[in-house]
Amino acid sequence: MTTLDLILRSSICIVICTSTNASLAISQTQSHEVPKYTIEQFLETINYRGASFSPDNTKILVSSDESGVFNAYSITIETGDKTRLTQSMTDSILAIGYFPNDERFLYSADQGGNELNHIFVRTPDGTVQDLTPGENLKAQFANWSRDDKYFYLHTNERDQRYFDVYRYRVDDLSRELVFQNDDGFFPGPVSPDGNLIALNKIDTRDNSDVYLYNLSDQSTRHLTPHDGDINFSSADFSPDGKYLLMTTDQDHEFKYLIKYDLQTAQFETVMKPDWDVVGAAFSKRGKYLGIGINEDSRAVFKFYEYSGMRSIELPSIPGASVTSVTIASDESCIAMYATSGKMPRDLMYYDFGPSTPKQLTRSLNREIDAEHLVNGDVVRFDSFDGIEIPGILYKPHQASANDKAPALVWVHGGPGGQSTLGYRDLIQFLVNHGYVVYAINNRGSSGYGRSFQQLDDRKHGEGDLDDCVASKKMLIDTGYVDGDRIGIIGGSYGGYMVCAALAFRPDEFDVGINLFGVTNWVRTLNSIPPWWEAQRKSLEVEMGDFDDIEYLTSISPLFHASNIKKPLLVLQGANDPRVLQVESDDMVEAVRRNGVPVEYIIFDDEGHGFQKKANQLRGYQAILEFCDRYLEQGKTSE
Repeated sequence: MTTLDLILRSSICIVICTSTNASLAISQTQSHEVPKYTIEQFLETINYRGASFSPDNTKILVSSDESGVFNAYSITIETGDKTRLTQSMTDSILAIGYFPNDERFLYSADQGGNELNHIFVRTPDGTVQDLTPGENLKAQFANWSRDDKYFYLHTNERDQRYFDVYRYRVDDLSRELVFQNDDGFFPGPVSPDGNLIALNKIDTRDNSDVYLYNLSDQSTRHLTPHDGDINFSSADFSPDGKYLLMTTDQDHEFKYLIKYDLQTAQFETVMKPDWDVVGAAFSKRGKYLGIGINEDSRAVFKFYEYSGMRSIELPSIPGASVTSVTIASDESCIAMYATSGKMPRDLMYYDFGPSTPKQLTRSLNREIDAEHLVNGDVVRFDSFDGIEIPGILYKPHQASANDKAPALVWVHGGPGGQSTLGYRDLIQFLVNHGYVVYAINNRGSSGYGRSFQQLDDRKHGEGDLDDCVASKKMLIDTGYVDGDRIGIIGGSYGGYMVCAALAFRPDEFDVGINLFGVTNWVRTLNSIPPWWEAQRKSLEVEMGDFDDIEYLTSISPLFHASNIKKPLLVLQGANDPRVLQVESDDMVEAVRRNGVPVEYIIFDDEGHGFQKKANQLRGYQAILEFCDRYLEQGKTSE
């Protein structure tokens, strides 16, 4: 089976404005009271991931966190009944897929969020085997062979810096090394005959290449030689083995889809939209081609009969959009996820007949009325230097000109990430409790062209931070935001922006909420996980030379913490391999020396992000209480 997951959270939304003036229209929305739901009610919502058809197409394998952490479940298509297949109470289990001809399945799991994932196989009788045993290694699933005899895994067990490719037999699980990666490639798809492996080579974020490794003669061929900065990335081989699909941004602001003829070495454009193509994949037998597009912060899925590229209209899901499609191996049916701002991802089944899609899950807690939630709207504003900045604005139902609300500027991770439309329980929780949230896509964000993304290269904590400050005027101009009660919140790189805002623009935001954010770039960049080695240069081009201590110190909030005078909340995972706990320890200690209120929560069993519902409950409630405590102090009387 083939799955194309657009990764982006997506929703149907109306893009209501393209400038600050247009955003003012939102302020005329009539306010009304809605019940305030507890964090316990929000976390009763279930998150689902993945979809894999059983060999007879009667069940779908998914991951669900209804037990408190992610476990593997099967969902019977006819009845919608769920059966729990794994029993983890500590570490998240992410299902990969059923075997082609039996109900064994693969899954991935790490240890306490340390990102050292292993790949396991579980048999129908419950027996589990680690296919990648060992210490300090990371493994990831690649794909199944088209003849159903093999599957491919990537592991860094030989050299922690790089991932080798192993081919496993489906019948007895024996394996062989088919590609030894000594040159920092990122292995990609394998050809239908199993003889070719596409290899991606990253020079920088703006320059990458595709190579082809031939197993028969162990030769490597460079497919995309070029001058200057151009990105090429492999996507999938055509089922007949004649073409390799790639994305590229050659002579274009956005990444588009091309195909490379393996015999003639000629390129041909397949699709060239004015937004990024983020993925493409064929169905197993080659009848269908799915293409994912990141269109103005929302995911768009295009589906074609490959012969003639005839567009296939997927059935519409009222009030939502499709973000992921899994095509059964026999190409007779599909599983797809649909979502919106008011609707967490729900799994649908469709059999290509005249019938309507069948909804197999209802993820939103039944105690929550979806009409009390809020769809985000894409809102743009002109920043301090005239550059147009997009973002997603979430307005509480009760906010009005007569009852102005506090606001939070939400900064995404990265660097180079993007806030996208869709459901996020923390955002909905905060909005439900009366907070306006603006998820800004400041300069340097992805999804808006390479020129926009390059604007903050080696300028972090400058224009990108000033975009966050400038967004305050847009929020105040809506007429329903209290300008004396605006905070900033973010995770990972967004957490860096929070601390940078408090340290470098100390009078601008009333509170800061740092979720596992970088505070000392000197330490962080020199302690990156070993498996990031192949993209080290890319990080240096964006962030600065790892040895340029003077520059990295100048942009690190830790060394300027004496400037901070506004309350700070910090949440940190003890097992985080990207932003080490010592980053947050040092920052909290430094700010406390200022006599500033600082609250600090460490989760002993989490890494870079919080997967366990018990930890989410504690952390999200702490965020709300912190905002209530400190943003209420500046409330404006009407």
